[in-house]
Amino acid sequence: MTTLNPTAPAARGSDRLARLRRGRAEDAPWVRPAFLGLLVVTGVLYLWNLSASGYANSFYSAAVQAGGESWKAFFFGSLDAANAITVDKPPAALWPMALSVRLFGLGSWQILVPEVLMGVATVGVLYAAVRRRFGAGAGLIAGTVLALTPVAALMFRFNNPDALLALLMTVAVYGVLRALEDGPGAAKWLVWAGVAFGFAFLAKTLQAFLILPPLALVYAVCAPGGIGRRAGRLALAGLAMLVSAGWWVALVELWPASSRPYVGGSQNNSFLELTFGYNGLGRINGNETGSVGGGGGPGGGAGGGRWGETGIGRMFNDSVGGQISWLLPAALLLLVAGLVVTRRAPRTDTARSAFLVWGGALLMTLAVFSFMAGIFHEYYTVALAPYVAALVGMGASVLWEERTRFAASAALAVTAAVTAWWAWTLLGRTPDWLPWLRWTVLVAGGAAALGLLVAGRVDRRFGLAAAGLGLAAGLAGPFAYTLETVNTGHQGSIVTAGPAGSRGPGGFGGRMPGGFGGRTFEGGTAFPGGQGGQGGQMPGGPGGQGQGQSQGQRQGQGQGQMPGGTPPQGMPQGMPQGMPQGGTARGERPGFGGGGGGGMGGLLNGANVGTEAKAALLKDAGSYTWVAATVGAQNAASYQLATEKPIMAIGGFNGSDPSPTLAQFKQYVAEGKIHYFIGSGGEAGGEGNGRTGGGRMGGNSEISTWVSETFEKVTVGSATFYDLTKDLTKEK
Repeated sequence: MTTLNPTAPAARGSDRLARLRRGRAEDAPWVRPAFLGLLVVTGVLYLWNLSASGYANSFYSAAVQAGGESWKAFFFGSLDAANAITVDKPPAALWPMALSVRLFGLGSWQILVPEVLMGVATVGVLYAAVRRRFGAGAGLIAGTVLALTPVAALMFRFNNPDALLALLMTVAVYGVLRALEDGPGAAKWLVWAGVAFGFAFLAKTLQAFLILPPLALVYAVCAPGGIGRRAGRLALAGLAMLVSAGWWVALVELWPASSRPYVGGSQNNSFLELTFGYNGLGRINGNETGSVGGGGGPGGGAGGGRWGETGIGRMFNDSVGGQISWLLPAALLLLVAGLVVTRRAPRTDTARSAFLVWGGALLMTLAVFSFMAGIFHEYYTVALAPYVAALVGMGASVLWEERTRFAASAALAVTAAVTAWWAWTLLGRTPDWLPWLRWTVLVAGGAAALGLLVAGRVDRRFGLAAAGLGLAAGLAGPFAYTLETVNTGHQGSIVTAGPAGSRGPGGFGGRMPGGFGGRTFEGGTAFPGGQGGQGGQMPGGPGGQGQGQSQGQRQGQGQGQMPGGTPPQGMPQGMPQGMPQGGTARGERPGFGGGGGGGMGGLLNGANVGTEAKAALLKDAGSYTWVAATVGAQNAASYQLATEKPIMAIGGFNGSDPSPTLAQFKQYVAEGKIHYFIGSGGEAGGEGNGRTGGGRMGGNSEISTWVSETFEKVTVGSATFYDLTKDLTKEK
């Protein structure tokens, strides 16, 4: 007869809790508290002042709001709950945020906290991946480096797809490393890596596959077992990747186009076209039809183009360097050192395999980012952060173990010296910001290098002190940039980490795209034309309540000057008021876009939504499928977030997608589905509505012209509306 023990479940729960607190039995007592402390500190750091960013990128926040209202919008990644058009990416990155909004309501924290949790999870997975082979110390160094990388602190507090992509890429590398170990269950880890790649594709399409070739190659060469078994497992992982990515793609492609939203970013309403065109090869060769540069030709080349200078130095230039490159030289040096140390190891050696996996991921991504001629933004470099951090932790650990050899101690010393010098160089690009830090880092790094040079010949405590000083010197610069980043709000489509003035002569990798057809100012930086824009104000910050200031009220307010002087002609004199409390909201170009400003029709930031405009849109809102329509997704997003009602984004993000056609729009109006058309740039057919980057938007320009000629113009506060229920031609 079996006697049940009612305390057994409680005992098992107590054992799990003890394991969580204590960690592995073989671990030193400090290991688990240090790891948990790293996660807690990372979470607190990334949550600090989080609401200062309001809705961050209103383009994605509007899609999150729509997904929180409509399961159909959730599935497709629609910009509005009425499912007119999708975002220009697959929807996986939106799903965690949309679920949060569905559970807790719409707000800044509800949107951004899932991104913070992804950041903490990425640090945890990276720690686990590094410590398995190189020890807890290496894992803690890697996790700390990742947490303090400025672009990571930016993007794990922002609602672009890059946060989920970075997490899933780290999970994929972890799975491959586990699969390289010889033991039971190794095959399943390769399958899980394939699943991670698949869902990463659903976050940011083909960028997810950048590191796939080096990881597959390392497994094929270095995994245990015969070549047949290795090939079979790779095929199984490939199938898992195909299924985890393909199920959604197949449903979208097979779904009748008439009953689903238009695929934003495509020219033929096809997700496959979006994947291999605008979001695929177009990013490499610059031929991006429908992009903000107008498509139709390479955006770069050997020397550069619309998106900044290309070449091996791109990751170190004035625009990108402060985002990611603080420890990039160290990572490259330590990659070489790690491969030298493990050069005589057997084929299946897991330490060498780890250097090859992380190093291959870094070099492949680095090469593509450096030479891609299409759209490139500084924040893309968050993808490099886990690879840099892993190599720093692993390489430092390997060289420390070999420090009794002069070559190893010399390599540590050179790494510390080069890192300090590069931090000194980066900090010199903002000479008026913490000027004391620059020289402190250089002196401390030099002293650490001298100490590390003799670390193998002196007392161990002296060596540890030198290593600690070198690590502190190497992290001081990125830590200061990270603190500046979390203390500042970031809004709009193009954001950067660090202090103002650290981004070089322009955004977009050093300059604004030359195809915008705008004015050109000092340094060759092109700014969009139009009427100056209404700035990057979110609709009242987290709560969505607009301030409703007119352009005249905004002139001269704030401190929104360009670094080094007054704003260029045509730019607002100051930052708009009404930003969320706790920080100064900062997009890459604070004065662009806006419902009344023209420029790019709100391309970089949304509009100010006044109380009068909000009230007009909410009046009889239940009688319409869309309470309004406007050209460009950022303008539409601002009004949608303020009202929580569907706004049709004509032409998608850039205003250049052929959706809807003029005939379709006329039909919607005839059926009474749209209440207002929101003008931008003064008149509905004026500058900022018919163009994106100097190229005509076809049907969207025709829609603007037809609206202005057919319907009654209504001024609501500082906004220009056209009442689509009042057809002037019929009234005449």
